[in-house]
Amino acid sequence: MVLRRVRDYSDSMADIFDVIADGTRREILRILLDRSAGGEHGTSVSQIVQELGASQPTVSKHLKVLRDAHLVTVREEGQHRFYSLSAGPLDEVDDWLLPFLDDGSAGEIDRDGAPLPDTAAHAADVVGRAAASAKHALESALRKFPGR
Repeated sequence: MVLRRVRDYSDSMADIFDVIADGTRREILRILLDRSAGGEHGTSVSQIVQELGASQPTVSKHLKVLRDAHLVTVREEGQHRFYSLSAGPLDEVDDWLLPFLDDGSAGEIDRDGAPLPDTAAHAADVVGRAAASAKHALESALRKFPGR
């Protein structure tokens, strides 16, 4: 049973990493973050299309993936849909990255205590720093919302 929970957690981790691995989806998340920091409470698909410079079907496809991953919420008004960032699922990424950010030696030793190859340690450092930067930007933006 514990193994199944670990496998389920690992599967959900792979899913969130797959979702944010796509550059277009990351850009959509950034657009939503920037607009929410600017006080907007939802961004229309047409606004995302215009800012991203992509086709409406492409943006809709990526928004569906983000919606399925619970990274965005949607509010419908008539025929229009307004999307907002929902950063909760990124906590999984944060939880995974924390061991790499705890101290200066993080990312240098694997779970068995064996040294990681230099390329793996460097990759962990880069990913950890990027995630910490993104987390900081997101937390800063969310602090601007009342009740958060």
